[in-house]
Amino acid sequence: MADSAVTNPPPPVAEAARPEPSPEAIRAAAAHRRTRLFSLLGGAIAVVAVGVLLYWLLIGQYYVSTDNAYVNADTADITPQVAAQVTEVHVAETQNVKKGDTLVRLDDSDTRVALDQARAQLGQAERKVRGYYSTSEALAGQVAARDADIVRADAQIMSAKSDLERAQTELGRRQRLAASGAVSGDELTQAQNAFYTAKAALAQADAGRVQALANKTAAQASREVNQALITGSSFQENPEVAAARANVAMAELNQARTVLYAPVDGVVAKKQVAVGQRVQVGSTLMSVVPIETAYVDANFKEVQLRKVRAGQPVTLVSDKYGNGVKFHGVVGGFAGGTGAAFAMIPAQNATGNWIKVVQRLPVRIYLKADELRQHPLQVGLSMKAVVDVAHH
Repeated sequence: MADSAVTNPPPPVAEAARPEPSPEAIRAAAAHRRTRLFSLLGGAIAVVAVGVLLYWLLIGQYYVSTDNAYVNADTADITPQVAAQVTEVHVAETQNVKKGDTLVRLDDSDTRVALDQARAQLGQAERKVRGYYSTSEALAGQVAARDADIVRADAQIMSAKSDLERAQTELGRRQRLAASGAVSGDELTQAQNAFYTAKAALAQADAGRVQALANKTAAQASREVNQALITGSSFQENPEVAAARANVAMAELNQARTVLYAPVDGVVAKKQVAVGQRVQVGSTLMSVVPIETAYVDANFKEVQLRKVRAGQPVTLVSDKYGNGVKFHGVVGGFAGGTGAAFAMIPAQNATGNWIKVVQRLPVRIYLKADELRQHPLQVGLSMKAVVDVAHH
């Protein structure tokens, strides 16, 4: 058997040495890379700019937003209108209440006594006024009686005049007969006495008529004074009765005010009343926050308000619930001035150096009641508001 031939691999051939790049080539490559990077960066910036421009033209110009917005509500302060001691407190802090629920009861002892006294005074006034009507009728009768007295006095005067004339005639006759001695001195004296008696009776009758006239004048004056108390109004409308009835109404009102009720639906807050405490008129016992009628005061920059109008729709997000819960509202109106204008110490822009500062104006946004019932908002919570200014 022939031995197989062994083939040995040829020896490696040495590679040719690569030439080193020149400095010009290195600079050219670096310049090419920079140009390419700047081109990519410029393209990216152009794409972003175009995107921003398109967003502004298609969407952004129709919306204005701010995160300087907070929940607010027209809080109802519970204040007593009578001074009394607290006997019952029916609510606690953070408790939900409905309109008309009893919140606090005050001691009604004083108001109850005042009510009884006012009712008694009303009864007295009614009796007094009824007396005026009865007195008026009695005085009318007195005036009629004085008229009768005058008629009687006139009759007495006529009778006295007649008696005087008769007595005077008899006296004259006896005086003529006495001269001839036909009449005794006693008869003459009797005739003279009868004459003087008749004359006195006439004077008494005249005085009686004068007195009757004076009595009639007094009766008429008393009747006129009494009529002034009742003329021009009915019994129920008489000033004395009306004043007494008003006192009763005020006493009843004070009696009713010893119980304090919730004026609106809401949540009890700032409770500062306890049983046994004596409260004064006007002191704040607690507040009721109507969270179902809460609204948002959004403070927009003045440059954002060029297209904002009342009635435009608003979308809001609360930090409490996050972006998953959106509230919907409507622009209700604008405040009468900026916060700086109503500050306790307003800015004095007319003094010293001046730097223009962009101002913010509060915008009132009303929320939907059904959304507030589903997701209650408390006063002071932060909100983000976006106004759709495309709606005019």
